[in-house]
Amino acid sequence: MKLIQITDTHLHADPLAHSRTGVPMAQLEAVVAAVIDERPDAVIVTGDISQDETPASYAAAARLFDTLPCPWYWLPGNHDRLDLMAAERELVDAVDLGAWRMLLLNTRVPGKPQGALGKEKLAALAAYLADDSRPALVAMHHPPVAVGADWMDAIGLEDRDAFWRTLSHYPQVQAVLFGHAHQAWARTVACAGHSVEVYGCPAAADQFLPRAVHFAVDAEASPGYRVMTLGEGELETRLERVAVAKASA
Repeated sequence: MKLIQITDTHLHADPLAHSRTGVPMAQLEAVVAAVIDERPDAVIVTGDISQDETPASYAAAARLFDTLPCPWYWLPGNHDRLDLMAAERELVDAVDLGAWRMLLLNTRVPGKPQGALGKEKLAALAAYLADDSRPALVAMHHPPVAVGADWMDAIGLEDRDAFWRTLSHYPQVQAVLFGHAHQAWARTVACAGHSVEVYGCPAAADQFLPRAVHFAVDAEASPGYRVMTLGEGELETRLERVAVAKASA
């Protein structure tokens, strides 16, 4: 089973609109073309689909993701509108990946850049995990860990401690995938006697400078995506970057 993560596409209604370092639609088109060549079994898009929160931006994203040769799923980020996402593509909480299961968490807090789950969503997560002992991935937008950039760590998952306490009861959780940080990231987190691999992913749009105290883009880094190969209780992963011509303003 090959699962690919795409994240932080930040599209506008205008497909020619610029971001800080490029044209998000052109960058996403290049990422999707590379992902198609990977022949994935499933794709997860971990939030911030839109930058301007317009119906046209979500429609454009859905049209492009529909060219993928496999099922695809998305979850919201802090920039997203759930109603506009759901109008284009159903938002689901869980995906069957054969021998694995992927749980999709909505960490969006309306009107705020930081994320949270809250008691109800954490209880739902625990119920899903109690109901199925298959190896599991958890996908979300906001990092449930500190990534080492002060400004980003201030707008990560606010109730991360409660999240990890929930996972501590379920050793079948093998990995957590997040977006929001716009950079590659990988660590092993100790969790009550077992370990969980935690992965960030390059954005399809602009990249953020790692370990920055204040907000800064990494103008030299390319868009990318993460590939995960799911075996019998084992996960292998790699990052791929996609060369995109720098856009002139």
